[in-house]
Amino acid sequence: MPRYTVHVRGEWLAVPCQSSTSTVGWLGKEAVRRYMKNKPDNGGFASVEEVKFYVRRCKGLGLLDLEDTVEDALEDNEFVEVVIEGDIMSPDFIPSQPEGVHLYSKYREPEQYIFLDGNSLTTEDLVNLGKGLYKIKLTPEAEAKVNESREVIERIVKEQTVVYGITTGFGKFARTVIPNSKLRELQVNLVRSHSAGVGKPLSPERSRMLLALRINVLAKGYSGISLETLQQVIEAFNASCLPYIPEKGTVGASGDLAPLSHLALGLIGEGKMWSPKSGWADAKYVLEAHGLRPITLKPKEGLALINGTQMITSLGCEAVERAGAIARQADIIAALTLEVLKGTTRAFDTDIHAVRPHRGQAEVAFRFRSLLDSDHHPSEIAESHRFCDRVQDAYTMRCCPQVHGVVNDTIAFVKNIMMTEINSATDNPMVFAERAETISGGNFHGEYPAKALDYLAIGVHELAAISERRIERLCNPSLSELPAFLVTEGGLNSGFMIAHCTAAALVSENKALCHPSSVDSLSTSAATEDHVSMGGWAARKALRVIEHVEQVLAIELLAACQGIEFLRPLRTTTPLEKVYDLVRSVVRPWIKDRFMAPDIEAAHRLLVEQQVWEVAEPYIEKYRREHVPESRPISPTAFSLGLLDHMGIDHDHRHQEDL
Repeated sequence: MPRYTVHVRGEWLAVPCQSSTSTVGWLGKEAVRRYMKNKPDNGGFASVEEVKFYVRRCKGLGLLDLEDTVEDALEDNEFVEVVIEGDIMSPDFIPSQPEGVHLYSKYREPEQYIFLDGNSLTTEDLVNLGKGLYKIKLTPEAEAKVNESREVIERIVKEQTVVYGITTGFGKFARTVIPNSKLRELQVNLVRSHSAGVGKPLSPERSRMLLALRINVLAKGYSGISLETLQQVIEAFNASCLPYIPEKGTVGASGDLAPLSHLALGLIGEGKMWSPKSGWADAKYVLEAHGLRPITLKPKEGLALINGTQMITSLGCEAVERAGAIARQADIIAALTLEVLKGTTRAFDTDIHAVRPHRGQAEVAFRFRSLLDSDHHPSEIAESHRFCDRVQDAYTMRCCPQVHGVVNDTIAFVKNIMMTEINSATDNPMVFAERAETISGGNFHGEYPAKALDYLAIGVHELAAISERRIERLCNPSLSELPAFLVTEGGLNSGFMIAHCTAAALVSENKALCHPSSVDSLSTSAATEDHVSMGGWAARKALRVIEHVEQVLAIELLAACQGIEFLRPLRTTTPLEKVYDLVRSVVRPWIKDRFMAPDIEAAHRLLVEQQVWEVAEPYIEKYRREHVPESRPISPTAFSLGLLDHMGIDHDHRHQEDL
């Protein structure tokens, strides 16, 4: 007998269908009848017959013909929504799909697995797990460690030992001993009461990252969760059953209690849950539709699921990966702008950067040389101003290695902290099977990732700050020698005038967002948790800063490519021509004014998907192979001994009078 889960006015109903000839209209009417039966006032209707409605799929929101048979129109266990005519959507209505529904309609269940052991996950792995590219399995070693730690918990319960969070209450109630008969109820109450978050739900990708990271931490074997329960969590992840997790509510020190509690709430079959198959629905129905059972919590398991820094850290991993991607591509965009503004490469000479040997600075200068070296990549644009009388460029071009360079070093520093954090046990109490005891500590405190992510936001913001100034130079005819705002018939057309304003607005907003949240602390839990990290906000605003940086650089990329139009028929270097061609594959030249927001979003998408980097990277790496001596890292020791290798110096004389 096929069965359908139907959403009517905020309620979910399971409706079995006994006949294969039943229509979609019958299904809707039966759902309304059951809805009215559950309401003391019949939902405000006199009879089912007077209710007018339409039916749509929860996945994709496609309307269904009421006369089609359910057998032809729907799959078994499909989720549908009955919308009653005249209803106004309430402000707290949860839509069937998250934002960006078009992205989730393409979801395909992955076939490959990542084996988690709690020790070897990378930030890139976690982001890919968030994208739904892999399922999860535990290593045999992890399974053994999980079983060993669970045995310690079972012994504590059997012997009725007083241990925090296992046989006692939580926080201020740590001295309240709970009888064995109520230990399971204790864990369920913990999850329910701590599910107190507010705000929009995390996107499916971010919920998936959070769930995957919690699994990785539990796999370390210091949490006391049973292998049976952990396998149920993994099954939910592999089916992409993702609980409703509001983004706000964590202070980041007893871990991320509110968001992780919402995560656990869905896993026990309560609250809302989303899957590509169901859209948003009651968690118990979503789990059932995927052949899964809600988790029944054993002693300590509620605490094991909700204690840790996984929201801060999972969002932080996305932030640091996106930061690395946009930092690499910022070098390419800035090089293109320098070419359009007829700048010089002399400031990127190897000797300049050898005498200030910061790793990030040296790498950025190398990338500029690899993209702009006239001997390696002939440029007609560069040749056109070889004998101009300009001596040196503005800081926004000349100082890119110094400004972009420290961003690269900041990202490397933060990534190192994130790599440690994602493979750390952050529970309390910790279960040490080899000592057969539990120990209370403070590994749940989010200060490490919070401080690092505040630092990341401050560092990466500078890419947008310097980019916005380069956009100004491109748009300002007194600085660029190009038409005002990069458009012909100025006045009739405004060109990039307001695109530059958008960049300025984003940079200004970033300046406020860069105020570190981790300098704040508010005492919570009756002064038991009297210093907190505020790391959840540090992670969310770091992501917002990075998104703004991406958007500002997207505008610069469009402006630089538009500048190329006014230098034609002259051509730039081969790698930069490839970047230009990539942009022109999604955005046509700006001949007269048009709707510009889609162009900015198309360029932004190129950067998010790292397509600009993928086009240029082969040329950068080829140049590296051909200039191995100059790209060899310089150690401080070698520098102090004067053992510098001067091979591979760039002698590109773009300005005859350069000093």
